[in-house]
Amino acid sequence: MMKETDLPLNDRLTVEMTYLSNERSLLAYMRTFIVFLSSGFAILKIELFSELEYFGWTFIGLSVIILGFGIIRFFGTKKKVQKILNTLLQTT
Repeated sequence: MMKETDLPLNDRLTVEMTYLSNERSLLAYMRTFIVFLSSGFAILKIELFSELEYFGWTFIGLSVIILGFGIIRFFGTKKKVQKILNTLLQTT
């Protein structure tokens, strides 16, 4: 069985770019989570928006869903890439 270092440079770089892209996507989900969460808290704390309180709670709820979705996608993609890499190592 081949090691990852035995792959051609092009294949190694492709796998590394995919890992980095996956991490970048997770960071984007985390950034969106923080924006939604802080917006929800801001709406809840500003008395001028007291009639829009349900929007604040909606934003807080959505932020948790967005973070969960991002984490699930991160680990799912990581698992798929590892599976493809293992297949590539076995066939070459």
